[in-house]
Order: sequence, then C-alpha cells, then structure tokens
Amino acid sequence: MGSVNLKNEKAMNLNQTFSILFWLNKAKANSKGLVPIWARITIDGKRAECSIKKQIHPNLWDADGNRAKGKSDDVKSINNYLVMVQAELTKHYNILLSTKDFVTAEDVKNSYKGIKEEKKTFLELFTLYNQKLSERKEIEDLSDGRFKRFKVLYGKCADFIKYKFKKSDVPLDEVKLSFIVEFEHYLRVVKLIGYNTTMKYMKDLKQVMKYGVMIEYVPASPFENFKCSYKKVKRDFLDQQELDTLYRKELKIQRLEEVRDCYLFSCYTGYAYSDAEALTPDDITIGMDGEKWIIRDRIKTDTTENVPLLPIALEIIAKYEDHPYCKTHNKLLPMNSNQRYNAYLKEIADVCGIKKKLTTHTARHTFATTVLLMNDVPMETAMELLGHTDIRTTQIYGKIVQKKISNDMSKLKSKLHPMKTGKQKIGSYNANET
Repeated sequence: MGSVNLKNEKAMNLNQTFSILFWLNKAKANSKGLVPIWARITIDGKRAECSIKKQIHPNLWDADGNRAKGKSDDVKSINNYLVMVQAELTKHYNILLSTKDFVTAEDVKNSYKGIKEEKKTFLELFTLYNQKLSERKEIEDLSDGRFKRFKVLYGKCADFIKYKFKKSDVPLDEVKLSFIVEFEHYLRVVKLIGYNTTMKYMKDLKQVMKYGVMIEYVPASPFENFKCSYKKVKRDFLDQQELDTLYRKELKIQRLEEVRDCYLFSCYTGYAYSDAEALTPDDITIGMDGEKWIIRDRIKTDTTENVPLLPIALEIIAKYEDHPYCKTHNKLLPMNSNQRYNAYLKEIADVCGIKKKLTTHTARHTFATTVLLMNDVPMETAMELLGHTDIRTTQIYGKIVQKKISNDMSKLKSKLHPMKTGKQKIGSYNANET
C-alpha cells in the first residue's frame, strides 16, 4: 500500500496534488514498545497529520510499503483498517472539493475528525487588517489620516453588507468579484459618493483582500480583476486678480476673516488643509539663506515639504501669534474643522464676488499655478515645494498654465488684429519694389 496521488477534474483545474501517507510516530511509543500509526495528508506540498487510533510494533512495519508486514491476523486487520482510513480521507477530500474552490490538508483532517470548520468572515479579516494598521500608526509608520480612511471604509463595508445581504457579516468564501462590483455601485448610487473618491475606496478594499491572501485566509483575491480607473478633474485656482481681491477685502465678521487668512496662507505655501491645520510654531525654521522656512513631512504622502515663507504668509503667522486658540492648542493658525472651513469659504467667495468654488484644494492649486509657475518658478522647484514624489504630478499644473497662456494670447491676438470688413490687408513683401 503506497502513498496515494489523487487528482479529479476539479482538483486538476486548480492544479492541486493530494496524497496520503501512513507512518509511525515513534516519539509517542508506549511502555510496551508499541508505536501509534499516523496519517499524513499532503495537498500542494502542505501537510496535516493525525493519529488513526492504531498501534504496532516497529518490527512489523514496512516503511517503504507504507503498511504492516507479515501474515498474522493482527497484521491483516491493521492493513484492512489502513485501506478503510485511506478511503475515508479520500471521500472527505472529494466532498470538500464539491463545496469549496480550494481545499487544504487541514480541511481534510478536520473533516475526517469531525471538527467543524470555523469560517472566517469578511469583516473579521478587515478588523484584523485595521488592527495591524493601528499598530503601525502607534510607531508612526502610518499617518493618522490613512488609518482613519480605512476605519471609514470598514464602516461603509459594514453598512453595505446590511443593505445588500441583510446580515451583519458574510463568510469570506462567499465573497466573490461581484461583491466589489456591487459595493462600487452602492457607493456611487446609494451614497452618492464621487467617482474618483469611490475608486480610492476600491483600491483600499483590494489591499485588504490582498492581506487576506498573505495570511492565508483566502487562497486568492476575488477582487484582483477589478480595475480602478480615475477621471480627470478640473483643477480650479485663483488668478492673481482674484487673489489680490481676497487679500484686500475687509471682512467685518471675525470667523470669516480667520478662514480667509488661513486660506490665503495655503495659497502662499501650498499646504493642504490637514498639513496646515497640524502646523505648530516649532515647524518654523531658519533656512540656510537666513530666512524663515516651514520644514515638515506631508501627512498624505509622508514626504518632506520644505517651504520658504513668502511675505503674506509671514504676515498671517504674525497676525495670529497671540490668538487664544493658537496659544491653547500650540497651533500656527486658528483653523476650523474641514467641513466648517469649506462652508465659510463659500460665504467669503460670495462676499468677494469670486465665482469660483473655494475649497481647501483650490488653495494648493493656486500656489502651484498662480504663485509659482506663472511667476516662472521652474517645474523642478515647484515639485519640491509641493512635496510631489513624481514630476508628472507637477506637470499637470504646467498644462493648466499653458492652457491659460494660450487663452490669454488668443484674446491678445483678437485685440491686436480685429477682423475689419472693407479694410485693406497688408500685402506681401515684394523684393523688386523700391
């Protein structure tokens, strides 16, 4: 009775190999010298072992033949029992193959021994993944913003499961490609979340499932074939005239004045809301040029963003140096919550007669375009000031500037060369004329 190599049609589709081997576990020999016989199940090179509740003297065991040797009734009884165990293990393997896409040696052993499988669930995997992220955040290997993003995504997944499946959770082996396809539809249609934001969530969700593969909760990610694509978005920014209007406008309401100043600060430094809100007086450093700089890592990308402080930015910092909120919380600026901040910016735009939608993002875009590139700051310098890791990201702003220059030149051409009906055109140059 040699080791058994078994492949059925489904196993072959998965390229699985299955074998059973009987061996003597001599480490568990009893006082009478009898050694228990164990079964070793191997699938794709991974083993699971268990006792078959039979013992034999080592002298009666044929290791090469994988059976007991001799002609006694006891030997025949053991060999018949081995045939029965082999058949039982094979039966359990085939049953599992009919119900699961992937079978492990541990699955077969547990099924044979009557141990019920504890199915891993999707939210159980997600909880474990977030726990690992939390541990990384504790050692400052992960930004707080990134960690919060996955916590938010977990909540959206939990809501989706209740909405779609009427359950609090779903087994991982029931999570297919359709799960992420339906989840995307849910975020877009039910939750009315923007396309690019939804794609970012999909990208993160794929990362969670990849982690499940790495810790062997699932054999392969069912989300692998879901492709994340992004739409180009219009990048609004203020031109110099709008920036000057915003700077000079006298605002009589304190909360609007503070938000306007914080927004202007971002326009002249390029700091996103989360980065500007986190700034403290300690982030200001005297650079090698003897001027004041802010030297700090960006929260979003964890890249260093060193920014020399322009006069208007310095003016705003000085203005709020003794502000009660800044003093109490050791902050550089009195920044509100992001939601309130954007709401107040809408009021400010109305008061200043600015038609563009002011958001925390438009301030950064204004720094990149109006403040830097339109004032002939080289692309490579702009890349460093914006904290970009790839110059192609910065070049997006360059294209915006080129488009505006093209539009301005078109207007100039129309002013310099208006169409004049009935007017004589300038003739071509004739070298023969004197």
